[in-house]
Amino acid sequence: MTLSGKTAVITGSNSGIGLGVAIELAKAGADIVLNSFTDRPEDHAIATDIAAQYGVKARYIAADMSKGAECRSLIEQAGVCDILVNNAGIQHVAAIDEFPSDKWDAVIAINMSSAFHTTAAALPIMRAAGWGRVINIASAHGLTASPYKSAYVAAKHGVVGLTKVTALETAEENITANAICPGYVLTPLVEAQIPNTMEKYGMDRETVIREVLLERQPSKAFATVEQLGGTCVFLASDAAAQMTGTTLSIDGGWTAL
Repeated sequence: MTLSGKTAVITGSNSGIGLGVAIELAKAGADIVLNSFTDRPEDHAIATDIAAQYGVKARYIAADMSKGAECRSLIEQAGVCDILVNNAGIQHVAAIDEFPSDKWDAVIAINMSSAFHTTAAALPIMRAAGWGRVINIASAHGLTASPYKSAYVAAKHGVVGLTKVTALETAEENITANAICPGYVLTPLVEAQIPNTMEKYGMDRETVIREVLLERQPSKAFATVEQLGGTCVFLASDAAAQMTGTTLSIDGGWTAL
């Protein structure tokens, strides 16, 4: 599944899932545009390293995904966008009646509205090229719910809905739109939470992972960023040319419950 000659723009991709997806797309030959809201030398160094290691073009563009104008500017600055991966996201946990309004606005803006703005800016570019792939990183919480995550669940359900509309509006073109719905993924952020959770519950690492972090994930194993990236490579390939408007769950059986 070669993606040589294609350019992928991945939002929120200087770490975690986004970076893992970017690396797998680069391995498949795609040129890469990384993004986050910071603009540090180490951000640009990640792009330099990807280019050197995988023999592709790679660059980093800073843009704040909480601001619609900057979302659109990211695509405009990229210039080429054959594959758009909407991955940027944040989380806040609180009961609905205690949920801070500013946190609600931020989660909705970054997790859902950013995908609308980048897609709106990318579709004309894809149409001009006669080919395109929109891949939205949603969540198991785009298909089901958990208490105290009202903004995140609402945003991820919205991303799934946006994916379907995008697919219908491009159904007769050589453009597809699909959503990936991960369960718990082992990222550096999750890894960093494990020691504190072990201390809180007085459990060893394996027990914390199985009984606390992966309580709702029947496989009792994390998904990996490489698995999510591999799924993105598949969705961008010709093998998935007639897959559009759907969700792919990588959740260890979570949504089968």
